[in-house]
Amino acid sequence: MNRLKSIPENERPYEKAVRNGISVLSDSELLAVLLRTGTPSADVLTLSSEVLDLGGRGEGLSGLLHYSYEEYLSCSGIGGVKAVQLLAIGELARRIWRRDAERRIGKFSDPGECARYYMQDLRHLEQEELRAVFLDTRMGLIRDRVITRGTVNASLVSVREIMIEALRHRAVNLILIHNHPSGDPSPSEEDTVVTEKVAEAGELVGITLSDHIIIGDNTYYSFKEWGKL
Repeated sequence: MNRLKSIPENERPYEKAVRNGISVLSDSELLAVLLRTGTPSADVLTLSSEVLDLGGRGEGLSGLLHYSYEEYLSCSGIGGVKAVQLLAIGELARRIWRRDAERRIGKFSDPGECARYYMQDLRHLEQEELRAVFLDTRMGLIRDRVITRGTVNASLVSVREIMIEALRHRAVNLILIHNHPSGDPSPSEEDTVVTEKVAEAGELVGITLSDHIIIGDNTYYSFKEWGKL
């Protein structure tokens, strides 16, 4: 099995980091430090480069935020243990990013800030996911919850479930947020119907639907900003 020791000492990522600082390492070298071992046919640096170019998509480090266990296993040289390690790296990065975003945002009254908070979680998903974001009187986050996965269809979205959850968490305001895997955040007719149904139900129980935000590929659509709410 190829290990970092099989690479000339002056090219080994670990030694380079100690000698010159961790910031000098390339993306593949950073990943090699964590993976530690390669395969009989490829050293760990080659394996790291293949992971960063998984599926030929060239997504680099951002791919670690959304690749699945099965996708990692499809990469030659990645077994169950390494697949879990890679998933853990992605989850750590996502949690660090969200904790930092929570400190910076604080309030969800600005659609752009809200969209940026959820962008990395949602923009790479291959199917639609609808979340309800429950907020207090000052538009501070209480919690959020996944409502549906798959096409956001008005007949499949349980408005009753959303309202029960909102009341259970004593929410005063509510934001719907979901993604369009196509990358185009323009609302469909079904998106508009869902928005109207939830807004009407919220009025009956004293909960304001403050916005419905659709996440695309590094872009978003806000019903609030477009005057639809």
